[in-house]
Amino acid sequence: MLIQHLPLLSTKRIVLASASPRRSQLLQSLGLNMEIIPSTFDETLNKSSFSSAGEYAAETALHKAIEVSRRTYRASDQTQADIVIGADTVVELEGMILEKPTDEDDAAHMLFKLSGRQHRVFTGVSLIFPSACDPVLGKTPLVHTFWEETSVDFGELKKEAIEAYVRSGEPMDKAGAYGIQGIGGSFVKSVTGCFYNVVGFPLYRFSVELDKLIAKGALCL
Repeated sequence: MLIQHLPLLSTKRIVLASASPRRSQLLQSLGLNMEIIPSTFDETLNKSSFSSAGEYAAETALHKAIEVSRRTYRASDQTQADIVIGADTVVELEGMILEKPTDEDDAAHMLFKLSGRQHRVFTGVSLIFPSACDPVLGKTPLVHTFWEETSVDFGELKKEAIEAYVRSGEPMDKAGAYGIQGIGGSFVKSVTGCFYNVVGFPLYRFSVELDKLIAKGALCL
């Protein structure tokens, strides 16, 4: 876990390549302090070229982290970030990848699809250590990317409930058009896997992966 590494991590410059308040709150709950530099990566990857929604989310997270990593150099003290964290969350329903809705009609359409059915949530995470050497490539940076999957069961949603939820505005910035940590949580019958993955960041998996990387020397003392 990460708790034993917090003294080391507190001395490092950690950058989150995301504007999501949920992700920053989750990472802060682990005791991490970070800068927020939202990625400007244009998320136009061809979904059909990926064998799974997890791979798609992971590749998107990687591109976000790479884009931000290139902007973390500070000329004032000639330093770069020690860790850049990129993440991307998508919902997959019977092969269809659902991201954030484009408008209210799109949000309602997604919710009607999810009603009474099971779907899967994938969050891809990419960790870039700009100053660490990749043991395989023999050069910087060290890049480590993974994804986590959670299954979610929705109850049957009435039309009136969907319309009211869309009017609330909550679905508009969330993959699959719902937020499990908010009003949308009332639609969820059950969750199999990491709850925080559905919120937008898999805390346990992230902690395990970062723990392994630190143990292998990804961060200098």
